[in-house]
Amino acid sequence: MDDTSSRAISDSKATDAGGPWTPSVLFAAAKMYYEDDATQAEIAARIGVSRPTVSRLLSEARRQGIVKITVIEPAHEAEDELRRRVEGVLNLRRVYLTVPLPVEVPGGNEEYLGKALGPAVGRALIDAGLGHGDALLVSSGRTLYEVARTRLPQFPGVVVAPAIGGIDQPEDWYQTNEITRLFAAGIAGRAQYLFAPALPGPSLHRTLRRDPTIQRVLRLWPQARVVLTGVGAAPMLRAQVPQYAPTGGDLLWEAVGDVCGRFFDRAGSPVDFPGSDRLIALELADLRELPVVVAVAAGLDKVTPIIVGARAGYFNQLVTDPLTAEQILARAAEGS
Repeated sequence: MDDTSSRAISDSKATDAGGPWTPSVLFAAAKMYYEDDATQAEIAARIGVSRPTVSRLLSEARRQGIVKITVIEPAHEAEDELRRRVEGVLNLRRVYLTVPLPVEVPGGNEEYLGKALGPAVGRALIDAGLGHGDALLVSSGRTLYEVARTRLPQFPGVVVAPAIGGIDQPEDWYQTNEITRLFAAGIAGRAQYLFAPALPGPSLHRTLRRDPTIQRVLRLWPQARVVLTGVGAAPMLRAQVPQYAPTGGDLLWEAVGDVCGRFFDRAGSPVDFPGSDRLIALELADLRELPVVVAVAAGLDKVTPIIVGARAGYFNQLVTDPLTAEQILARAAEGS
């Protein structure tokens, strides 16, 4: 019999009926029950108390924090394992998973996708430690547009700015100033707008590069704390692409996806097209230098660009759903 049990026997003689019990009695009962697999009857015999008293001792040990019990739902264990495996395969700092998404949603998947991904994006922003005066850059795309319309955590004083121009785009989800406005309103931040098209002509490009209001935003880019970017599917497989992207001929045939409007091929190398040197957007190489770049994407058409973009280092965190995560692992295992 160890010293703890001996002290417990001594302490318990005067406190069998209803306590108060000393910590040594509570600890001894809990240790025998939870670590030594003793029955309550065996514990009662060892420390000289009644069997009902053992039950009260165990309850009191939990109440005082001597015993801490954690209940883990099996689904969460599986989700954590899936998340860790994707982090390892893609060499990402962190992966955030949403609830599983249905294959089809009446009326289209986009709005539902935003609502599903929004809470995970919020967790990523909290974990990034955004504070007053920090810069949050946002890219374009339907997924980010829908996420921006969801309920997000509050980050007062954070400056929200576009990571790419877009005032000439007809769709709301390519209008980066609109996405910036939505995100700034959602997090109680301050919007800093970029009044420039994504791909201006040569003359306008030179003018914009000298404009103080444009320079104010461009100076934020290398100082950004966080970048939120969608991941575009291969342009030749998409129903919609940004207006500046050439759709004729084979100019973007090699592109498997894009982040922040910058296209890349299967090797992760930039894919240029005529005029792409005038594109007002974060450079792919610059994304590698920023502390937190969160890609927000889900869907089978995003699997390859997610794999390629992550391995190229264009983002270091990912928000996605379990089905996409499982397909990432399957395709990465195939080596495709």
